[in-house]
Amino acid sequence: MAFQFFRPDIAFNDIYLITPETLISMGIKGVVFDIDNTIAPYEVPSPTDKMKNYFNALLAAGIKMAFVSNNKGDRVGLFNEGLGFFYVCKAGKPSPKGICRCIEYFGLPKEQVLAVGDQIFTDCIAAHRAKIRFALVKPIKDKETLFFRIKRFFEKPFVKGLKWLTKKDKKVRFRRKKKRDGRFKILKIRKRTENKK
Repeated sequence: MAFQFFRPDIAFNDIYLITPETLISMGIKGVVFDIDNTIAPYEVPSPTDKMKNYFNALLAAGIKMAFVSNNKGDRVGLFNEGLGFFYVCKAGKPSPKGICRCIEYFGLPKEQVLAVGDQIFTDCIAAHRAKIRFALVKPIKDKETLFFRIKRFFEKPFVKGLKWLTKKDKKVRFRRKKKRDGRFKILKIRKRTENKK
């Protein structure tokens, strides 16, 4: 059980593979995103057009969104400028408090909310402490500091053997299986195939 606490429920190469269709098939109606290294590198202050188009696609599908970041308010506020999503800065992850505030803001049951981030010891633990599912994405650009290198080293046992979904898996369907603890496990069951003419 302790190992599963650190284990992502699912893993994607990047956020753009977490499509509206994928979220709907997972039963997700609200997504809590980390920002730095999950959506954008640290040095990118504002969303690019590609990021904005992605968020607009989720909104068009009725998916609610929020940001939870350990970074300062000026960084998070600037990134969110023009987007207008609910956000929590200086969240103190792995504390679940910031994620819990987002869940309350969404007004959704926990099984309909997904957290997305690039770190096990902050994002993943915070999500599971909040009793929601967690999707791990590969870091866009890691900080080249000793602290981050050590952290990534200790993350390895928890990501070993994960199936990283790529563009080839973009149209994978999922089903949900209720677990004893009330959370849901995401299971890949099949890929969609194009209709043959």
